[in-house]
Amino acid sequence: MNLRLNAEPRTRFVQDTPSRRRRSDARTAPALEVPLFDLARGLAPLRADAVAAFERLWAAGQFTLGPDLEDFERRFAEFCGADHCVGVSDGTVAVQLGLLALGVVPGAEVITVPNTFVATVEAIDAAGAKPALVDVDPVSRCMDAGRLSAAVGPETGAVVAVHLFGRLAPVAEISAICARTGVPLLEDAAQAHGAQRGGRRAGTWGDAAAFSFYPTKNLGAAGDAGAIIFRDADAASAVRSLRHHGSLPDQPNRHVRRGTTARLDNLQAALLTLRLARLDDENEQRRRAAAVYRQLLAELPLTLPPADGPDEAQVYHLFVVEVADRDGVLASLRRAGIGAGIHYPTPIHLQPAWRHLGYARGDFPVAEALADRCLSLPCFPGITEEEQLRVANALARALADPR
Repeated sequence: MNLRLNAEPRTRFVQDTPSRRRRSDARTAPALEVPLFDLARGLAPLRADAVAAFERLWAAGQFTLGPDLEDFERRFAEFCGADHCVGVSDGTVAVQLGLLALGVVPGAEVITVPNTFVATVEAIDAAGAKPALVDVDPVSRCMDAGRLSAAVGPETGAVVAVHLFGRLAPVAEISAICARTGVPLLEDAAQAHGAQRGGRRAGTWGDAAAFSFYPTKNLGAAGDAGAIIFRDADAASAVRSLRHHGSLPDQPNRHVRRGTTARLDNLQAALLTLRLARLDDENEQRRRAAAVYRQLLAELPLTLPPADGPDEAQVYHLFVVEVADRDGVLASLRRAGIGAGIHYPTPIHLQPAWRHLGYARGDFPVAEALADRCLSLPCFPGITEEEQLRVANALARALADPR
């Protein structure tokens, strides 16, 4: 592989048509030549099987709580190395119901991090608990185990460790802290399907783990979907009840809990089963793409994502670099047709909806610095080396002059 940062692309990726030239003449932004995600590219090989599954379920009129859901739950539990899996409607509900099943009571404190998608704290709040935040490690970008140890106290009802951008948080250290203090650990594994440390996949280090199958995730559905995996059979049974109005499987009209409607439907489960069979291969494609980026970007003035340790295998849900003048660089990339993005520009404690938690700017300096510098580059199964070269060249130009 002889990629050169200054090499000219061999192929145009957007056809130079008259209509495109008119748009350029009108000084509009160019069409994206390299998108941040390309879902159609990954889904195309599954089209015939997905249509067949849809037609089968349509003909049977079997859309909820059926064999396809049970089959996916079994397969996903086996994939993760977990004992139990319960499919639910989305990743936010997965965190919420997972906490309830682990015994979190109203008013309890649940510790998590400020550099996560807002759904993490929304779910804690929806479970009746109070989000409490600890800063992250500047290298891993995940929960700082030392800060967690200092924060756990009598009011702590659970810890939610967020696996960020496809890399596991320091789960061995975090799980040891939770075991020592008797606090349940729930992994927010929405961005870490298949990630490993020490031969164990994401989701098997805590008492439970919540997964989102939002379409852009490594394992994505055709809409909202989620699941929770558990060690404990009773906790899994509680969520099966909670997701279906608090009823029991053999007594659907007897409601033993105050539940909700949060089922994973059979259509999504059937598609997820198809995609699960390809997940390890697609994660390996992401790793190869990350290796290409590391070569291309090695000499640029930026911070690369943390590399794997000897016993790690991250899955690069996102390839996130850190740059100065991030917003200027992002604007330059978008003008060049590169679909870069930001995950996440405003930490939880600085979001208007969460000011009532009582934190202020400066309370979590590492998370705040990351929020100002993080830039997500296109990284998805099927991305070509030439597309990555386009990204690298555009990024080099943007870093030299982001205007």
